[in-house]
Amino acid sequence: MDRDDRVETLSEAECLHLLRTVPIGRVVYTEHALPAVLPVAFEVAPDDRLILGLRAGSSLSRALDGTVAAFQADLLDPVSRSGWSVLVHGRAEVVRDEAEYRRLLRSGPQPWIGGGQQRMFVRITPELVSGRRLLTAGQTLHRA
Repeated sequence: MDRDDRVETLSEAECLHLLRTVPIGRVVYTEHALPAVLPVAFEVAPDDRLILGLRAGSSLSRALDGTVAAFQADLLDPVSRSGWSVLVHGRAEVVRDEAEYRRLLRSGPQPWIGGGQQRMFVRITPELVSGRRLLTAGQTLHRA
């Protein structure tokens, strides 16, 4: 079997559904003119925007605010060499609306690092969403 027969391209709806099943992903941003990647806690809001839970005043929140960022999450099984990966590109902005911020304090994602400190939230509005599912050796794509 050709390895390409084990890769399935996912629809945007499938990608957003899969993102809702994991609590941690990686945000890709620019730091000192170089690409940087950090793990972050997140959730997918009902309007499909990503909400990242960060420590207040972190250099990450300052670096993301008002920029285009990428976000990637996955769930992979190293034994079967299967799983999925989703990539989102979009504009990032610090949540400043007081009502939304208070709601996120009650139910939003806890920062991956420094969870006991004051929190803030960054919202990523998806503009490009793509993903792939890697099938197990016994699975094949059903192509018409």
